[in-house]
Amino acid sequence: MTDRPDGFAARVRQRMAEAATPVTPAAIVSAVRAEPSAAVLGDTAVLRIANRVHDDLVGAGPLAPLLDDPQVTDVLVNGVWVWVDRGAGLHQVAVPLGTVDDVRRLAQRLTAAAGRRLDDGSPYADARLPDGTRLHAVLPPVATDGPYLSLRTFRHRPFTLDELVQQGTVPHPVAPVLAAVVAARLAYLVTGGTGSGKTTLLNTMLGLVPTTERIVLVEDAAELHPVHPHVVGLQARTANVEGAGVVGLSELVRQALRMRPDRLVVGECRGAEVVDLLAALNTGHDGGAGTLHANTPADVPARLEALGLLGGLPRAALHAQVTAALQVLVQVRRGPHGRLLESICLLLAEGPDRLVTVVPAWMRGHGVGPAGHSLATLLRDRGVPVPPLLREPRSRSTGTA
Repeated sequence: MTDRPDGFAARVRQRMAEAATPVTPAAIVSAVRAEPSAAVLGDTAVLRIANRVHDDLVGAGPLAPLLDDPQVTDVLVNGVWVWVDRGAGLHQVAVPLGTVDDVRRLAQRLTAAAGRRLDDGSPYADARLPDGTRLHAVLPPVATDGPYLSLRTFRHRPFTLDELVQQGTVPHPVAPVLAAVVAARLAYLVTGGTGSGKTTLLNTMLGLVPTTERIVLVEDAAELHPVHPHVVGLQARTANVEGAGVVGLSELVRQALRMRPDRLVVGECRGAEVVDLLAALNTGHDGGAGTLHANTPADVPARLEALGLLGGLPRAALHAQVTAALQVLVQVRRGPHGRLLESICLLLAEGPDRLVTVVPAWMRGHGVGPAGHSLATLLRDRGVPVPPLLREPRSRSTGTA
């Protein structure tokens, strides 16, 4: 066959557009076989071209193979140039996107399929693709050399704790500590910078929750999919084109409390909803969890203060609520060769003002920290066996544990 695949697929797309045919797998295969030159194609070639046409019509087009790659975490498009992160930093890759107008149409089609608007009047949009991929798109002239597309891929199966150990994210001696935190129903936040792996680790830890418990998730965008038999999720809703219909995280937290949660989880604390979460964790809903953007554990109290003020909670009251509601911080960071568990810390009230202080229980490169004994006591008091790492004297703790 001498026909170029690009031209063949383009003719099939044109045929379907002219016929206004519904875009179904069967319709695409029929359109491929209707091409005169398709007579020499085998079934494998027909299916390959049909898949390509499907991606071009309703999928991510030329970006689809990257989004299907389980190693890819992020796909970034700057104009017609594509950058990919496979867990070890960004690398430019060659992808035939066509012209900037083609990229613009791709961005608009993906956004429209998710029920969002992207045009000159609304030049940026957040959307979620059917497979769970998160898309942010910006059009010129706001995007000076755009269009710009940022896609965060969705992993269909969360990592197990053993898998995170095998890939070096979690040191082997520390894995039982994370499992013990979950078993003891300690409330915890997974903290770190953007793209550091907070959602990944939270997904894994939620998979350790006993199967007899019910997990209720509250998220801005549904990203958490823990391997657990009893999970229900609530997702925030943005305003419609008339500016109505907003459902925020604070309201969803209040709704979640009426759904008999054993574990209440806020996917990302980024606003006034932190006040509702703290209130919930202070009324018998222990074992809750969430994520929080923070470059270092020491930044967490100030970050919580800022969010508390958004919800009308004064500083002193915020610290009192945090002291009673949260016990553990799990800090992750993004290194040159992947994502790493950086530290496990306790939130302790110290000083005459009883302000929350972050005290390390374990730190990568330093071993067990000053709060290691306190964490062991918390676990023991809740009837959970203390992991070997926390039973060792600090003088014997290895710097790489």
